[in-house]
Amino acid sequence: MPVVIHIPTPLRAYADGQEAVELEPGTVAEVLDQLTSMYPKLRGHLFQQDRRLRSFVNVYLNDRDIRELDRENTATADGDEISIVPSIAGGAAPVETTLPGLSHDEVLRYSRHLILPEVGLQGQRRLKDARVVLIGAGGLGSPASLYLAAAGVGTLGLVDFDVVDVTNLQRQIVHGTAAVGRSKLESAKARLEDLNPHVQVETFDTRLTSENALEILGGFDVVLDGTDNFPTRYLVNDACVMLGKPNVYGSIFRFEGQASVFHAEVGPCYRCLFSEPPPAGLVPSCAEGGVLGVLPGIIGSIQALETIKLILGRGRTLIGRLILFDAMQFTMRELAVRKDPDCPVCGDNPTVTELIDYQAFCGVGTEPQYQGPEVTASELARELEENSDLVIIDVREQPEWEICHIEGSVLIPLGQLPDRLNELDGHKELVTHCHTGVRSMQALEILRAAGFSKVRSLAGGIDAWSIDVDPSVPRY
Repeated sequence: MPVVIHIPTPLRAYADGQEAVELEPGTVAEVLDQLTSMYPKLRGHLFQQDRRLRSFVNVYLNDRDIRELDRENTATADGDEISIVPSIAGGAAPVETTLPGLSHDEVLRYSRHLILPEVGLQGQRRLKDARVVLIGAGGLGSPASLYLAAAGVGTLGLVDFDVVDVTNLQRQIVHGTAAVGRSKLESAKARLEDLNPHVQVETFDTRLTSENALEILGGFDVVLDGTDNFPTRYLVNDACVMLGKPNVYGSIFRFEGQASVFHAEVGPCYRCLFSEPPPAGLVPSCAEGGVLGVLPGIIGSIQALETIKLILGRGRTLIGRLILFDAMQFTMRELAVRKDPDCPVCGDNPTVTELIDYQAFCGVGTEPQYQGPEVTASELARELEENSDLVIIDVREQPEWEICHIEGSVLIPLGQLPDRLNELDGHKELVTHCHTGVRSMQALEILRAAGFSKVRSLAGGIDAWSIDVDPSVPRY
């Protein structure tokens, strides 16, 4: 069992609002060093320059008063508790007097918050005073923005540049059918203002870039990362480190999700966990790999919860912890994330001191460019009428095949193709196809490398076939 160190209310503002922290056993001095390394702002409130405890602070090990001479030599054991006891004078913190008040309508609206001792009137005023920016109004941003607006967070910033597509509606619950084809920002803003007219919604109709990130994010207290690509994720992280902002992280794929809070001033940043992105193209997008619609609702709600805790200064946040959620097994595992002293952004000797070209850093545009002869859907339809020996190879996965397929085509998923080449006749003309034409071009390269010379790829995949040839084939 770890040593538990209890942090008193007056000092919690310098420890990310934590009431208690679990640390590795050692001497009392070593445990306090761990604490102040985790929360550097605490150091000046506990110690003088010569490392002696300040005169107005006492430290207890269990119920024993540890004086200055004992601190270096008194060992702790598993399950011990250390209490920091400062002198206090009572009264409210001066900052509270600057918080906005609540109208009668707001008191009624937030009444279930107000009767919670952990929130109360002052906590609700903190929420009203807070400014939170969400990067993305999609799968994660939808539930997070709805719950933050409902909770009464005073100002919500939304950064997005996309329009609502019908395929978004399976998971992006801030949007409705009537919003299809409309700006996501306009759709989300209207929904959030209808949910809570007391919330101010600021929109940024732009892609977040190295040129605008510091200016946009700098105007907010908390950043909620709802991105779906690695360049923007690393950009958000680095900007938050440079601005000293907490970064509430979430990510999803198929049936699995991750959540954490990165705040370099008091803990690790995203690069401490993943110093470099995976090779471009290794991790499929949701459009290629799919995602269970309710999953972003779960992870986005966790992000909203962590954001509210940060604002209130209550509870134990996910700083230094990574949550791994498996929806199919319904398991939630917690892993410790430690600050990396060699982190290029927040480490002891950072090498990244300004925002960089994140597209290049993540290898976007450097992935293999597959090239080869293509055939359009209309051309393929005409050829099929004239050439009965033409073989169409569908390289999608089985679930995609079950949604729709071209009559007469042969299903060989891309991952199985190298092991099933013997099923193909090298003398016949082959046409590979997938959803939109990316995987089919990879399949073409595999076949040509194996000696198949009469191979083409269907441009635009089965999606183009549905649009240009056979509208009865459903699009997805």
